[in-house]
Amino acid sequence: MSLSDDEQRILRQIEQELQNDSKFAQAVSPSGLYSHSARTVRRAIFGLVIGLVLLVALLQVHFMAAFVAFVAMLALTAVIERNARAMGKAGLQDVAGAIRKARASAGRRLP
Repeated sequence: MSLSDDEQRILRQIEQELQNDSKFAQAVSPSGLYSHSARTVRRAIFGLVIGLVLLVALLQVHFMAAFVAFVAMLALTAVIERNARAMGKAGLQDVAGAIRKARASAGRRLP
């Protein structure tokens, strides 16, 4: 079933308005769809590094305190795994492509 001229005109107007909405375009772009999960993974990796430093430092103080840091690191690992699964293979490839693109553009800006 084809669209009438009026329906096609309305559809073109809607498409044009959606293209002009930069916030919406960023939200549905490939990198925007996975930005929350990617941000969470980055923060969890940062937490793992801090946790490792804390673990080594707390081993000097008391083994139970170090064990708590270790359990926190396990929890952060579970967060990374859950978000990586949520992003899926396509999401990881899109995020990796966005990172490569950002690095390439940053390299061009340097003298």
